[in-house]
Amino acid sequence: MQLTWLGHSCFRLEKDGFIAVIDPGIVAPANALDDADAVLITHQHADHFLPSLIAGRLATRPGLPIWTNKDVAALLEGSGATVHVIGDGDAFTVGGIKVHGHGEWHAPIHPDVTRVRNTGFLFEDRVFHPGDAYTDPHAPVDLLFVPEFGLYTRFGYAIDFIRQVKPKQASPVHDTGLDATGLAGADGFLVQNRTPPFAPGTGSPFVRLPKGTAIKV
Repeated sequence: MQLTWLGHSCFRLEKDGFIAVIDPGIVAPANALDDADAVLITHQHADHFLPSLIAGRLATRPGLPIWTNKDVAALLEGSGATVHVIGDGDAFTVGGIKVHGHGEWHAPIHPDVTRVRNTGFLFEDRVFHPGDAYTDPHAPVDLLFVPEFGLYTRFGYAIDFIRQVKPKQASPVHDTGLDATGLAGADGFLVQNRTPPFAPGTGSPFVRLPKGTAIKV
């Protein structure tokens, strides 16, 4: 299986010629879905779900299959997509890629901000994309995507998230809005080994994936 991080929280998986794209939102490349055979969406926020991108792919791939939770599914009614409703605890297959759904809700932003439904995806029992949450899949993980910057994030939460899941490797996502200095500071704080007084250490290697470059997983 090959994985390509397209930026922010969007990436593509390819297995045996089948291409699945996860979380194509407003900061995803305009061509993110050009060759997509399927789409998975963790939640309804615009940086993860952009209806115009879906509509563009539907024009060339009628009946495009989409796997997502019931709240996003409701937003896709009448779109022409073939929507599969999934949630926490569900196991399913997307083009030969095994997927398990984990979690139910977006991480809290503020008591006055309504939480939306969020489903994280564990692919092939190896790669976990939590969406906008810090859900523990309670399974061994080779690659854990860690939200780095957003309205709901805290670097302390990210540290504890990595420590709890104990992945073989953690990599940042959801980093739009950080400039080069911010990215360097965030990545430096989430390093594997403790470097007092700055980084508390996570116990797992923290590696920024090359954007737009396929890697084998």
